[in-house]
Amino acid sequence: MIIRRHSSSPSTITPLLFTLFLLLLAPKPSHPNQIVTDLLSATTAILAIYTASCLRVVTTGDQCLVERFGRYHRTLHPGYHLLFPPFEKISYRATVREQVLDVPPQQCYTLDNAPLKADAVIYMRIVNLVDARYNVNDLEVAVMNLCLTQLREAVGSLTLDESFSSRDKINRALLSVMNRVCSSWGVEVTRVEIQNLEP
Repeated sequence: MIIRRHSSSPSTITPLLFTLFLLLLAPKPSHPNQIVTDLLSATTAILAIYTASCLRVVTTGDQCLVERFGRYHRTLHPGYHLLFPPFEKISYRATVREQVLDVPPQQCYTLDNAPLKADAVIYMRIVNLVDARYNVNDLEVAVMNLCLTQLREAVGSLTLDESFSSRDKINRALLSVMNRVCSSWGVEVTRVEIQNLEP
């Protein structure tokens, strides 16, 4: 599952300080008009560097959340966008394409206390990035743990013989419960498939 936290962008202060340093090393102008020209050139260069550092690109299939002064401000969709550091930053970046989560094998017990090892695959996609970011701490871990809990509960409600013949029933039960819970996390679970049931 591809969910990435935004890494810190290059600082905008460093290029500005470098530009000012170059201006201090430049020969001192002898004419007052030259001073104005140099100041305008320096201002233009600083603005150009700052504008370039503000440009962000969001690729197709991804979305980003922007926080201003630590609070959610807007969502960036695919394309070019301007941010205004240090007041704004990308706090969360994730794909809105369908993703696959592989649930590792888990020890379960049937209604007649027979041990089973079961694993599953979850197909899901983020439909609301704001909820996925702010309503749950770690989306991937939350979805995995929810599936594991519900898988154990579904297997525990059936006997050993019923478990092997009721995969579709377990899949439907998992899908229904997971969508009911995950909707508040901004996630739609499209399919849950049990891969293996082994005694």
